[in-house]
Amino acid sequence: MNIDSTDQVNETNQGAPVMVDVRQLSPEQFAQLGLAKLAYVKPVMVNGAAGFAIHAADGTPMALAPDRDVAIAAIVQHEMLPAMVH
Repeated sequence: MNIDSTDQVNETNQGAPVMVDVRQLSPEQFAQLGLAKLAYVKPVMVNGAAGFAIHAADGTPMALAPDRDVAIAAIVQHEMLPAMVH
């Protein structure tokens, strides 16, 4: 099952997104929901200097940025949604 409803087309109404009932998803499918579109920003210390780490939704490190605004801009530039982690 492809849970990215933006890529699916409803057969009865061409062009309309398919609605997915999240209550019917397996735990694995639910964990993957939106995974490719979300990145989170986390303040970190690297070699004694403050910075911001960018991670994929599954926790995979993707990049480091010198400040929060640059981290968010990098995420948005790659057509992803940023989320802050405290």
